[in-house]
Amino acid sequence: MTLSIPKTNYRLQSIASGKIFDDTGWLLDAPGEDKPGLIRAVYEKKQLEVRNKEFGLYQFADWLPVQKSLRGSYAPVTYKSEGLSKLLGLTNLWITFSGYWPEKGIEMSTCSFKETESFSVCARENSQSDKVLVVASAGNTARAFARVCSDNKIPLLLSVPEDNLDALWFNTPIDDCVKLIASRSGGDYFDAIHLSNIACKMDKFYAEGGAKNVARRDGMGTTVLSAVTTIGEIPEFYFQSVGSGTGAIAAWEANLRFLEDGRFGQQKMKLMVSQNFPFHPIYDAWGAGSREMLPFDNRIARKQVEEIDAKVLSNRKPPYALFGGLYDALTDTGGEVMIVHNKEGRLAAKLFLESEGIDIHPAAAVATASLVDAVDANKVEKDALIMLNITGGGEQRFKRENELFYLQPKLVFDIDADEKEVFEKLAGLF
Repeated sequence: MTLSIPKTNYRLQSIASGKIFDDTGWLLDAPGEDKPGLIRAVYEKKQLEVRNKEFGLYQFADWLPVQKSLRGSYAPVTYKSEGLSKLLGLTNLWITFSGYWPEKGIEMSTCSFKETESFSVCARENSQSDKVLVVASAGNTARAFARVCSDNKIPLLLSVPEDNLDALWFNTPIDDCVKLIASRSGGDYFDAIHLSNIACKMDKFYAEGGAKNVARRDGMGTTVLSAVTTIGEIPEFYFQSVGSGTGAIAAWEANLRFLEDGRFGQQKMKLMVSQNFPFHPIYDAWGAGSREMLPFDNRIARKQVEEIDAKVLSNRKPPYALFGGLYDALTDTGGEVMIVHNKEGRLAAKLFLESEGIDIHPAAAVATASLVDAVDANKVEKDALIMLNITGGGEQRFKRENELFYLQPKLVFDIDADEKEVFEKLAGLF
């Protein structure tokens, strides 16, 4: 059963200019502005009223740009750590978990916090009802959007690297309203994005928008909404691994809303974000004090992506430099970017399973390893109020308990496929 919610009242604001305007349908940029920058939702309700847990993700609808609710959602859950905190000698470590963990009251069937994005984006009012939504993904996002769109009969075109197709598993078959295309083996997330951009030049399709979509960011921000309303105050430190950094931007924006709310303190969380060695373009840019991403060889970057365990952390063009992007979020919070090697991530995953009792995704393991490193380096005090964002978990358990079905691509394109070829092959897909 889906519980109905009243329409959320909000407007949009350009971070570059400060201008506030109405959301006229599916805006991803501020109208008439040339400066590269994000737009942000400005909600009528400044104090968050959390609904009953039966509303799933929409218990936070006051701060989500949604006009309806969809069935099957769960909100992230936050709890005070006992096992991991004891091992690390921390007294105030809180874990926000997204995934499959029935004992904690959460059963995200895709086992990833990407469901927070998909349930928010797909519930945003738009004027594209006769068109097909397009989403590019390294894996987890595609799985989440496929599940939500399949269950709610929303036409969707997914673009995923062929090497990441093993991430598209489900416990029930996906409806035919969802179609998958892939970039040939050897390509990466950026190649999937390139394919999706070509598709969006056709009248039949429209872009989900990635970090530019306020619904995606505010959906991801529910991790912080869960943490702050559970703990009762804003944490001092926020740990998460990043590929695009959109989740960290969302966390910062949620923090700013809580400052306006006024009931949870005036703390700005220090963003402690991490990348998986050897692919770490955000770490390199931040370490160099550069607002712009540093140049790199795409062939080398693809090889680096092949080496990392956390494939979802493989964005070569993150929303870093633009106004309101990750650079601004890190600057405003005095944040830090860390590096985690595969071996450290694997050890952290084992540590989490043994101490907390659930398996976690490689990206969440990278975040956990960065927390371990920060403790070892005395970057956080033992009594500091810390939020660890576990962005995916319970997958191994879920797979043991369920029969799995895999979504197969309808079309596979070479990395250097030209627009004409893509246009011709996509024309009859829907």
